Amino acid sequence: MALPNDIVLRPRFEIELQENNQHLLTHFETLKTTQSEFILHRIDDHVFIKFPKVEQHFWSPQLHLRVNEVDENTCIIHGLFGPSSSVWTLFMFLHFLVAVLCIGFGVWAYTNWRLDHNFSIQLLVVALMLITWVVLYLAGRMGKATGHDQTEQLFKFLKDAINR
Repeated sequence: MALPNDIVLRPRFEIELQENNQHLLTHFETLKTTQSEFILHRIDDHVFIKFPKVEQHFWSPQLHLRVNEVDENTCIIHGLFGPSSSVWTLFMFLHFLVAVLCIGFGVWAYTNWRLDHNFSIQLLVVALMLITWVVLYLAGRMGKATGHDQTEQLFKFLKDAINR
């Protein structure tokens, strides 16, 4: 299965396996102690796979797996690649801040326009917020590209783990 390389910053995938979900989750628990290439954490039906601290950089991805039971002998793995939660939270906060400022200054510009006052500064701020949003998106794309090799390593590890 190839990873999609489209516009999304956090690629997702699904894999259906002919295996009981609890057996697969137990296998991931075993891998936690039998290999040292990755750090694995399991919480209920969720498995988080990431690189050790010495190999991590700001844009290092992690893999979040949700192993859902379909029936007694079938499960579906829902996978999500993304940056660490602190990096993702920072990006979401910055996007929210830019959106609030853009909407606020847009309303202020509209109000000044309707009152026949000068509104050029407000329009300038709205334009700067739109440019900032594009820069944030491009920074996210750059981060995704920087972590691409590590994303491939995580995906290869997953394929090896489920094809044991």
